[in-house]
Amino acid sequence: MSTTTLPPRAAARNDATARALGRRRRMVDITVKWLCMGATLLGLFFLASIMATLLWRGMVALDLNIFVSEFRPTSYGEETAQRGGLVHAIIGSIIQASIATLIGTPIGLLVGTYLAEYARGSAFGNAVRFVSDVLLSAPSILIGLFIYQLVVLPMGAFSGIAGALALAIIVIPVVVRTTEDMLQLIPNTLREAVIGLGAPKWKMITLVCYKAAASGIVTGILLAIARIAGETAPLLLTSFGNNVTSFDLSRAMASLPIAIYQQANSGFPDLIEIAWAGALIITLGVLAINIIARTLLRGRQ
Repeated sequence: MSTTTLPPRAAARNDATARALGRRRRMVDITVKWLCMGATLLGLFFLASIMATLLWRGMVALDLNIFVSEFRPTSYGEETAQRGGLVHAIIGSIIQASIATLIGTPIGLLVGTYLAEYARGSAFGNAVRFVSDVLLSAPSILIGLFIYQLVVLPMGAFSGIAGALALAIIVIPVVVRTTEDMLQLIPNTLREAVIGLGAPKWKMITLVCYKAAASGIVTGILLAIARIAGETAPLLLTSFGNNVTSFDLSRAMASLPIAIYQQANSGFPDLIEIAWAGALIITLGVLAINIIARTLLRGRQ
C-alpha cells in the first residue's frame, strides 16, 4: 500500500497585511530618499556659500598687483598709497608644497603598495597600517612640533626646508591610504592572469596594477596637495614666514596660509581684503590642479 505525501499547505495570504507592508516599505523608501537628497542639498548649500563668499570678498582685492608685489606696510586711507601683494607668499607656498609632494608621494606610494601587495594579513603590515591611520588623523600642529624639535632647534632658525618636511609628513599617510585602497579594488583574477603569463610580481604591479589604479592614486595625491595647501599650524613652527620673496630653503620662507593668517588678524581693512584674495587664490589653485589632472587622466584611459 503506497502512501502519498502531500505538499505542505501554503499559508493563507492576508491581502490587508500585504498591502500594509507594501505601504510601509514605500514610506520608508521615500523617507530615506528625501533624507539623502536633503543631506546632499545641505552639503551643496554650504559648499556654494563658501565659494560665493570667497568670490565676493576675494575678487575685490584680486588684481595684477597681488601677483607682482610683495608685502607693504598698510597705508589705509591714503589715496596715493600703493597696496602690497602676495607674490612672496605664492612663491613660498609653491616651493614648499612642491618639495613636500616630491618627498611624500614616493614614500606614500611605496608604503601603500607594500600594504596592498606584500603585507596582506601580516602583523607587521597591520602595525604599519595602524601607524599610518594614526598619523592621518593626528593634528597638524603636532607634526609641526615634531619638525621644530627635530630640524628647527638643531639648525637654530626657521627654514623653508623644515616647512617642506612638515608638509611631507602630512602628505605621506594620505597617499598611503588611497594607494592601498585603490590597489585592493583590483580583482585578483587580473593579477593571476599576469602572473600566469610568466611576468614577475614587480612588473605586474608597475605595468598592470598602477595603470588600473592610476585615477584613484592621482586623486589621493591631489587630496594631499589640497590639504597641505591650506596648512598654517605646522608652518608657524617651521618656516614661520617673512615679508619678502626668498628662494633660500635655509631661511624663513613665506607661504599663503601664514600670510592670510597674519593679514586677516591685522585689523586693517586693506590687509584683510588681501587675505581674502589669498584664500581665493588657494581655492582656485587646488581646483585648477584637480581639473588639469583629471583631464589628462581621462585622455589616457
